[in-house]
Amino acid sequence: MKINGHGHLLPEPSQIPQFMRNKRLFWIDDDKKYMRQGNWSRPITDPSFFLEEKLAWMEKNELTHEVVLSLSQLYCNGWSAADAADGIQFQNDFNASVQATYPDKFTCGFVVQPLHMDHALREIERCVEKLNLQLLCLPTHYMNAAGEWCSTADESLYPIYELANYYKLALQIHPYDGQKMIKLKDRFWRFHLIWMCAQTADHYHMYTLLGISEKYPNLRTCFAHANQFAHMGLGRRVQGYEGRPDLFPNTQHPKKALTNTSIFFDTLTHDPYSLALIKERVGAGQLVAGLDDPYPLGEMEGVADSYPGKVIDDALALGLLSAPEKKAIWTSNVLRWLGK
Repeated sequence: MKINGHGHLLPEPSQIPQFMRNKRLFWIDDDKKYMRQGNWSRPITDPSFFLEEKLAWMEKNELTHEVVLSLSQLYCNGWSAADAADGIQFQNDFNASVQATYPDKFTCGFVVQPLHMDHALREIERCVEKLNLQLLCLPTHYMNAAGEWCSTADESLYPIYELANYYKLALQIHPYDGQKMIKLKDRFWRFHLIWMCAQTADHYHMYTLLGISEKYPNLRTCFAHANQFAHMGLGRRVQGYEGRPDLFPNTQHPKKALTNTSIFFDTLTHDPYSLALIKERVGAGQLVAGLDDPYPLGEMEGVADSYPGKVIDDALALGLLSAPEKKAIWTSNVLRWLGK
């Protein structure tokens, strides 16, 4: 049994409501070559972005089950209350339909927009109680009412964490919208290669200093892309915390989170030595297999010598993981995160 803890799925073009195309919120070309949003577009680089092709891809790669996250384009940052409510309902209903049709193949996430807190709380209730979804997907950052970018690991989001804790949800933290936050030209894919990792590290910085997992012990939180930069930067965070304690009132030491068994990280480092460092920091039990398919930054065939599960296999071949650890990363660790 192999469970991929980080995958993505697009709806068919015909499944996207017409109002989303009319308002240029999000749509897919009829020939399925591009996904679009406003003036932004992205090529659809693999057939397994879509459901039937995804099932065939999973069978080919001997993947028993996949966790489907919410689409980052539908985090709805900066959208009006009405547009966010409509867009989020579409996304969550689509994911729920996939899970309901193929419960043995997919566990699907749902998303809320923290700017519109009352709706976010109602949507959590709807997704859990009516749609049977148990995985809440949050962006690392969102645009607040003042037009400022704010971490979702912020005290203002405690009502969301409290309700998620009540329902004992799994939580997924995923970066996006870096090019809107950072005033740099989008050159050499810098926002995906550098800034997405930095956004995730920033969220983890806040999340662990505030002790959110300790405040809400029923949550089980997984950070996308292994939270690679944060693990590399632990020593700097410790030095800052201990060197300037006046800047960290009412927070917990950065090292405390390393022993927290409710915080998980997917394996998508593209580097077995980075994966080994994370294992040494937090233990192999906190690692879950994550492929980020079907994006080219995921472990996908056709990208150099990449294939699904490559970094885990490389770590095993180099003696950085044991065979039992590899097996747990693909199965039991994912199930613990999901609460199954």
